[in-house]
Amino acid sequence: MRTHLLPVLAAALLVPTFGKAEITVKSGEKIAFLGDSITAGGWGIPAGYVRLVIAGLEANGIKAEPVPAGISGHKSDQMLARLDKDVLSKKPQWMTLSCGVNDVWHGPRGVPLDDAMTKSGTYDDKVAARGTYKKNITAIIDQAQAAGVKPVMLTATVIQENLDSKENGLLAPYNAFLRDLAKEKHLPLADLNTMFQERIKAENKPNVKVLTSDGVHMNVEGNKLMAIGVLQALGLNAAELDKAKAAWQPLEVAGIMAAQKAAEAKAKAAAEKKAREAAAKAKGVSTPK
Repeated sequence: MRTHLLPVLAAALLVPTFGKAEITVKSGEKIAFLGDSITAGGWGIPAGYVRLVIAGLEANGIKAEPVPAGISGHKSDQMLARLDKDVLSKKPQWMTLSCGVNDVWHGPRGVPLDDAMTKSGTYDDKVAARGTYKKNITAIIDQAQAAGVKPVMLTATVIQENLDSKENGLLAPYNAFLRDLAKEKHLPLADLNTMFQERIKAENKPNVKVLTSDGVHMNVEGNKLMAIGVLQALGLNAAELDKAKAAWQPLEVAGIMAAQKAAEAKAKAAAEKKAREAAAKAKGVSTPK
């Protein structure tokens, strides 16, 4: 070897090489999805975000097992109470945590952010038993990590698509806490709230539900955006996300068909009720509301 090449080779060896980031979830691992009605719907409908996450991973060669753990109406204290039963006992390697909307949206029955909010807010007489959001969420993360489960933090989405709503203003410090906690504990973060705000602003359709069916619960686009955020937090890059999105098409079609059937059934039930009321009125009989 020529001696004048040695310094060049030595310098090259000192230059760090950065490999492609890898998807953190591996085939055969379980992912628990802890949350409220948004997460329950994320599993319960064909194109829900939980199903999209699992399908997106499979499209990239990773067969993960979902552990659905969403219950409608649940807040941080209730999720903490059932953490062992619904998540830890299932022995997952991963856990996504989606919590915060109900803590704010339930108003007097909600969960205050911290002790200061407990004292200054207007809550019912059971608020002390519910604890505080900061304590509950921290306990969920600590207990999960102690059990060897890797948490993925999801910021809470939106409460009404009017980003200037009172509820979204109240939700902001809850999400700020989640971001800080994720940074402090070095957790993967899917900042869904920021993603939702950016999408709603970009669409600029004040009178149209862009991502939700009712201002809170996801439509197809909302579920897709949630899934994208979770998959990004799990390490998928742009090309891998494209594979995931291509795999979602059959689920989206099934989701649209299911929504149509539900709407038709609702319309039929309303029409039948109206007909019964009209018939009863003609006979002079009152019907229960």
